[in-house]
Amino acid sequence: MGASKLSIHTEHQQQIAEIAKVLAHPARVAILEYIAKQKNCICGDIVDEIGLSQPTISQHLQVIRNAGLLKGTFEGKRLCYCLDHDRFQEFQQLLNDYFHQTVVSDCC
Repeated sequence: MGASKLSIHTEHQQQIAEIAKVLAHPARVAILEYIAKQKNCICGDIVDEIGLSQPTISQHLQVIRNAGLLKGTFEGKRLCYCLDHDRFQEFQQLLNDYFHQTVVSDCC
């Protein structure tokens, strides 16, 4: 399988794919749900709550961070996370626009 040709896709298409990648794994969905329920930024307790290993959680957090859905701050040696609500609203609007534009009439 060759490398994907991102240059042939619009920015909008790439952003939709980025959202889909974040939501495509149940562990990432669980991580987002857990972080969303917290009043403050959280650190290592994601591992305890989700039940996956630290390296696995870190990999999932990287995908979520790459999409811009998390803000992170360092507290000592720990990276603490909270949701980027503005980015969530942007993603919500992108998805709404996408589904609105791609709704087709009955084809059969």
